[in-house]
Amino acid sequence: MSYKDKIQTLRAAHEALLTRPNEPMAENGLSTFDFRLATGIYTKYKYPILTAEHTPLEWRYDFNEKDNPYLMQRIMMNAVLNAGAILFKGKYTVVARVEGADRKSFFAVAQSPNGIDNWRFWPEPVTMSDGNNAPATNVYDMRLTRHEDGWIYGIFCVERHDETKPFDTSAATAAAGIARTKDLIHWERLDDLKSLCQQRNVVLHPEFVDGQYALYTRPQDGFIETGKGGGIGWTLTPDITHAEVRNERIIFSRAYHTVYEVKNGEGPAPIKTPKGWLHLAHGVRATASGLRYVLYMYMTALDDPTRVIARPSGWLLVPEGYEYIGDVMNVAFSNGWIVEENKSYIVNRSIVNDKDTRRVFIYYASADTRLHVATTTVDQLLDYCLNTPEDGLTTSASVEKIKALVHKNQMSK
Repeated sequence: MSYKDKIQTLRAAHEALLTRPNEPMAENGLSTFDFRLATGIYTKYKYPILTAEHTPLEWRYDFNEKDNPYLMQRIMMNAVLNAGAILFKGKYTVVARVEGADRKSFFAVAQSPNGIDNWRFWPEPVTMSDGNNAPATNVYDMRLTRHEDGWIYGIFCVERHDETKPFDTSAATAAAGIARTKDLIHWERLDDLKSLCQQRNVVLHPEFVDGQYALYTRPQDGFIETGKGGGIGWTLTPDITHAEVRNERIIFSRAYHTVYEVKNGEGPAPIKTPKGWLHLAHGVRATASGLRYVLYMYMTALDDPTRVIARPSGWLLVPEGYEYIGDVMNVAFSNGWIVEENKSYIVNRSIVNDKDTRRVFIYYASADTRLHVATTTVDQLLDYCLNTPEDGLTTSASVEKIKALVHKNQMSK
């Protein structure tokens, strides 16, 4: 096969991957991965939406025969995962974390016409400067927020070597980097969030609160360990260009023997509904085979985003089937979701009994390796949050919940 033919074959295979239709893995919301996990809350899809193989060939290959006679990948990609998400100019858009074989992560924009398949990356990755901050070794896991001040903000984890441990090449520190944009191409890097402790999984609330910017935080003592910190926090800052954690308080705490006993953090920015703010979060617990990351939900009051009004027990979404396997096993993680536009629906209306049928696209990564989508509706998520019992925190309380449901079903026969 000639060099030109090899390139044509490579491009044809890549195009077939990009244009492959995605198929729902459900009938009436019941997952065919494992009937045991059928929830009726969302629909998963057969194929991941973005993988390392979806990245542009021009990022990986030198197509000059003289310089690359064996048509080798000169820059290899390892994974596409935790992505912020937003509707942008009518297209479903993610700012994904792409990790190269060199273990460095970077941001890249990909778009789809329907949010489910036919995803394509923009020609080049995002250029993200350090601004006035110390140079970063690695950046990842951007949360996107379209704020009422007119900007699109991205808050992401900034990783640097822990210089207090010069001989420990695995010692790191985490901070929250902040940038803003109008076009997802040109990013203005702001000061990192100033905090007395390390911060990860920081998310910007989409509205001003008391005239200030509101941040969901996740304070922790170390890069991995939460220590005496942990939980989903809340703080207000008057100036986003020089944001600082002040009067931080925890609004959703860790708890013993729950899916968020080790640590928990906010996922994407919350969704506003007439019944309250919908929150997607991740929880971590310890198992004999390592840490297990799952997704869970809660709701806060419209008039006070710090007041939790619903906290359904347990997980919402976990790795199933092949999703379990990858670079970091047993992990489901999300920092992006999209609510489809519906001009006939007014978010601030007072009527709350009508069903909100707007679709929600939950973008989640599995095993720190690949990116997926699950679809549902606002009404389904509200139903789930408001009608799922809370965790009673003991076995006896769990048994009583089950018995109450059994008795209710017996009475309805």
